[in-house]
Amino acid sequence: MTEKLDLKKSLDAYRARKGAFRVLEVPPLQYLMIDGRGDPNTAPDFTTAVEALYPLAYTLKFASKRLLDRDFVVMPLEGLWWAEDHASFTTARDKSQWSWTLMLLQPDWIDDAMVSDAVATASEKNPSARIDEVRFETLTEGLSVQTLHVGTYDDEAPLLARLHDEFIPQNGLSMTGRHHEIYFSDPRRGDPSKRRTILRQPVAQRAETA
Repeated sequence: MTEKLDLKKSLDAYRARKGAFRVLEVPPLQYLMIDGRGDPNTAPDFTTAVEALYPLAYTLKFASKRLLDRDFVVMPLEGLWWAEDHASFTTARDKSQWSWTLMLLQPDWIDDAMVSDAVATASEKNPSARIDEVRFETLTEGLSVQTLHVGTYDDEAPLLARLHDEFIPQNGLSMTGRHHEIYFSDPRRGDPSKRRTILRQPVAQRAETA
């Protein structure tokens, strides 16, 4: 029987404790990615982006198992988020101003050729999906701080404020890169108050001033 790789269990970058901030080094990781803008609750692009990622991810999974005899668990949805005004994440929460990249992590043996073949296959089966907009890229975040949020997405703001305004500056760090979220819970089902989301912020050591 083919062993099934679950990157959630094998990668340290997918471990976090509720409310506890942890500094870690995130290795370069490769993802299927698709971009959009606007409130994830109302923007049609958000729904169509998700609908493009998952058929492609499962096509890759089945091709990997068939061609390479290597199976893997399709990973949870992730998102990079940014806005011109960073306060839109912690105070105003004006989601209409948010830009985002939705992502699904891929094992390191998946390559460009496999993705190209999977795009062609998945697009043929799902001609209305935005599969041809999905790209395959390596994300290098490096030094980061992350924590686990349990609760609704709208309840993230106080924890993010502590991360941005307290933990990061108090530990001689500054924010770099984009806010990163990993969604362990399916938002379409279950109790919203029990949703588990890793919140990650890439950082850098602040230069010492004389």
